[in-house]
Amino acid sequence: MRLNRDLSRLESRTAAIKDEVERTARQILADVKAEGDSAVRRYAEKFDGFTGKDTLVSEGEIKTAESNIDGDFARILRRARDRITDFHTNQIGKSWGIYKDNGVMTGQIARPLGRVALYVPGGTAAYPSTVLMNAIPAALAGVEDLAIFTPAGRDGRIADVILAAASCCGISTIYKIGGAQAIAAAAYGTETIERADKIVGPGNIYVAAAKRLVYGDVDIDMVAGPSEVLIVTDGTANPKYVAADMLSQAEHDEMARAILVTTSEKIIEDTERELERQMAYMERGEIIRRSLENNGAAILVRDLDEAFRISNGAAPEHLEIMTENPLEHLPKVRNAGSIFLGENTPEPLGDYMGGTNHVLPTGGTARFFSPLGVYDFVKFSSYSYYPREALMELKDDVVKFAKSEGLHAHANSISVRFE
Repeated sequence: MRLNRDLSRLESRTAAIKDEVERTARQILADVKAEGDSAVRRYAEKFDGFTGKDTLVSEGEIKTAESNIDGDFARILRRARDRITDFHTNQIGKSWGIYKDNGVMTGQIARPLGRVALYVPGGTAAYPSTVLMNAIPAALAGVEDLAIFTPAGRDGRIADVILAAASCCGISTIYKIGGAQAIAAAAYGTETIERADKIVGPGNIYVAAAKRLVYGDVDIDMVAGPSEVLIVTDGTANPKYVAADMLSQAEHDEMARAILVTTSEKIIEDTERELERQMAYMERGEIIRRSLENNGAAILVRDLDEAFRISNGAAPEHLEIMTENPLEHLPKVRNAGSIFLGENTPEPLGDYMGGTNHVLPTGGTARFFSPLGVYDFVKFSSYSYYPREALMELKDDVVKFAKSEGLHAHANSISVRFE
């Protein structure tokens, strides 16, 4: 297939939430806020066909799921958990203090969030990796109250791999609730569900709309858009690998974006042939083809410096660097969610087993957002202690500063202590 050569394909695409989607999400949020559990159950029946009254997964259901999954997959879950834990342990923040000779003490206290809701998509797909990527950094931050929200099927069941992954991470509070109603329940609380301090995890457009609307009442991780990969190569790249990695991103959905930026016209031509060849035996071949036709591109550049200027402008969710010496180019990367160096570090490694987090900023938001990490589940409070003598040293300056802003009561708060 021939990839589009249009540089405009690299323009930032924040996911536009249509007006009707936002109206629906807003109505669901209002209903759950007003009616609580009854609205949650009503929408669960309407959208998921789930009519059960007990929305909390039982201990027996979790144990059954653990016994149902393949033993080797249980090993893989544990291995992924340990590798993700090993990476994220380095992100743990700490409290600190400064102690001056004049008795002044200042510092910062790190505290974990109290309660976090982890949204995990359900329905026709099951993503145990989403459980691991969201739960592990939260647990490392010290969050003790973690609850998963995920839609149940008509039979009231949650996919075994989701429950097994939750158990692997030590989470036993799992609600059979999905969609915007889950976001509402987590944000506002109901008769049986305690409100959360933060909601994390991906979902459909209604979930994304609801997360955007509740932000401020509760914190959220980000509003994620379609997935994307940008691959920077020189003439040494293996087109077979380049094509395979573009296909792996394009199979997400028709809105996914796979972009090649290279110094070699031959790499483009060979990659296009490989895309056609490999696509022929992919189960999601039609989705991949539409994704590449709608959002794929191959951009020819003069040199790698130009390639990285383009990449930094696009701020991709995933950046793969397939060059002769990929490590030497790492300092050139300013904007990217997660960076994959060399031909033996494909993006799917990071999705599952590499240890880095796969919850990443999309649509160019890597210019100012970071991957999900332990720091997302910690809040900080600053503190200070001043003895009278230390306050006296600063009182005149504070009073003058306050009066310069017209805040005389601020000034009085200082001066009254020395009358």
